[in-house]
Amino acid sequence: MLYLIARFILRPLFLLAFRPTITGRENVPANGPFIIASNHLSFIDSMAIPLMAPRRVGYLAKAEYFTGSGIGGWLTRTLFTALGALPVERETHRAAQAALDTAMTVLQAGGGFGIYPEGTRSRDGRLARGKTGVAWLALTADCPVVPVAVAGTDRIQPIGASWPRPHRFSVTFGRPLTFPELHGKAGNGKARREVTDTIMEAIAELSGQEKAGWGGAPSATA
Repeated sequence: MLYLIARFILRPLFLLAFRPTITGRENVPANGPFIIASNHLSFIDSMAIPLMAPRRVGYLAKAEYFTGSGIGGWLTRTLFTALGALPVERETHRAAQAALDTAMTVLQAGGGFGIYPEGTRSRDGRLARGKTGVAWLALTADCPVVPVAVAGTDRIQPIGASWPRPHRFSVTFGRPLTFPELHGKAGNGKARREVTDTIMEAIAELSGQEKAGWGGAPSATA
């Protein structure tokens, strides 16, 4: 019920306030599990992508967002629940594995899961080299990965800003990537690195961002 509220109330509000440009929605698989792998520019990305995607997409969110008290806590909890956010404890020694386990639960149920392979928001607009958790998920779940590029969300809510401000943004859904030749190799570090780099190259092509920390790889603007 809360998800339907998000789709029919929050989505029109987003469209009205930010006038986004959405491209490639048809690239999201119509059924079965899938992973959304996106660049990350702003806190609001985790609202923009799920609201603009044609299917429900779950994202991880700090457990604290679901435990606040008072009206503010209720509003935050309701908003994140409506958007399909999944609570995860980030301060424990098993946080990384717990996050992957939560994602696998969604994928095994045939749903969509969103991840930022960079691991954190970009502070300078460049695209960092991806971490290999996204590859572990793709190879373990044996499902397609849809590369996604967001642009303009950093102007809506820059790092450190408490509230969003009106500004146009775009979300581009790329063609899904599959890796059947590497199925069963989620435990192989070389295979995970290969898959992750392929996904990040696709994101870089969609976003046009300069690469940062990719070693000798050429930049996206070269």
